[in-house]
Amino acid sequence: MTEPVLLVLVVATALTFDFTNGFHDTGNAMATSIATRALKPKQAVLLSASLNLVGAFLSLAVAATIAKGIVNAGVVTLDVVLGGLVGAIVWNLLTWVLGIPSSSSHALVGGVVGAVLAAVGSDGVQWDGLVAKVLLPALLAPLVAILVGAIATGLVVRATKDVPQDTNDRMFRWGQIGSASLVSLAHGTNDAQKSMGIILLALIAADAVPQDSSVPFWVVLSCALAIGLGTYTGGWRVIRTLGKGLVELEPRQGMAAETSSAAVILASSHFGYSLSTTHVATGSILGSGVGMRGASVRWHIASRMFFAWSVTVPAAAAVGAACYYLDQTIGSYAVLGLLAVVSVGIFAWSRRKPVNHKNVNDDWDAGTESLIAESYIDHDPSLLVMSKKRRKMEKKRRKRLAKLVKQAKLEDQARLAEQNAQREADHVGLH
Repeated sequence: MTEPVLLVLVVATALTFDFTNGFHDTGNAMATSIATRALKPKQAVLLSASLNLVGAFLSLAVAATIAKGIVNAGVVTLDVVLGGLVGAIVWNLLTWVLGIPSSSSHALVGGVVGAVLAAVGSDGVQWDGLVAKVLLPALLAPLVAILVGAIATGLVVRATKDVPQDTNDRMFRWGQIGSASLVSLAHGTNDAQKSMGIILLALIAADAVPQDSSVPFWVVLSCALAIGLGTYTGGWRVIRTLGKGLVELEPRQGMAAETSSAAVILASSHFGYSLSTTHVATGSILGSGVGMRGASVRWHIASRMFFAWSVTVPAAAAVGAACYYLDQTIGSYAVLGLLAVVSVGIFAWSRRKPVNHKNVNDDWDAGTESLIAESYIDHDPSLLVMSKKRRKMEKKRRKRLAKLVKQAKLEDQARLAEQNAQREADHVGLH
């Protein structure tokens, strides 16, 4: 494959990653607003997509971190970039279909690091930069977000304790629209730049731009459009987990969580940290449950997320390294073909139990989707068998309940008819 053709394919793959990043991370901004019904699902994703697009133009600090702060640009080739991107996309799709809010940022970093390790060994990775700008923030971000979210929620609850509940809900639903918009804008300033950084790496590797080049405008524009379009498609599975699976939210909690997320994300973008907006958003939602007395936090679901986060970088790195070896053995077309097959397979899997804007706000019952994720994370395939049994039991229970309801209605109708007949008889007797 000639280098210009490979460069075009790498850029297209990077934009594909940006698209998956968009729909995978929509829930970071809009899950709480959708869960509290501050916004309708379609309205929420349209607003988020628009603000993600705008946010992509506001800062390039994170793009510089991705392009020059984690791996040595001199050892990066187009094959390395392609392998890293495929590793990140596969991890994004897998966690999306399982409804796990994992980090697209860390999947991208892991994929690139794995491909670099396969290509040139450990000398190609800037370990200080990886630890300081990726791994350490990954550890601290959820903790900081939980703390900030808990404090913000506690302050809001205390300030509004004497306000009637319906007034609170109405007021904070309007506030949520503003805070969710701020998170979407912050997400655009942070996440769209990661694909910009990867495309810049590819352009440098192909000698299309100098090593000290800044991000070209056409790259900024194309990445902004890709993440905006991906956001609009709506990652409904992840939105459902964040909005309904962690905490049963009310509008006060939702606004506090979103404001906390925006503050942490904007601060990280200012300092150039490749921070996971997923970690921040999840931490803020958990904090909103911790900070509100009587709120129920599903820590068992959160623990599975934490496990997924801990394996994101090594798992994406393994896929990235494998794709690099496949590229060197067979060719780049084989890597792209593998990506296409895996993507189609995961999409077909998702169609077995669709989640969309119509059912994203259904009550959380830890159904089949949650059991699949649990079986994957706990390495226990027997849970999938249990899920079939549970589905049959639930179906029987619902049939029994429907039968009882029908029987009760018939009895009520018979009683009403008897009462009407008695009234008529009494009326005739009076005359």
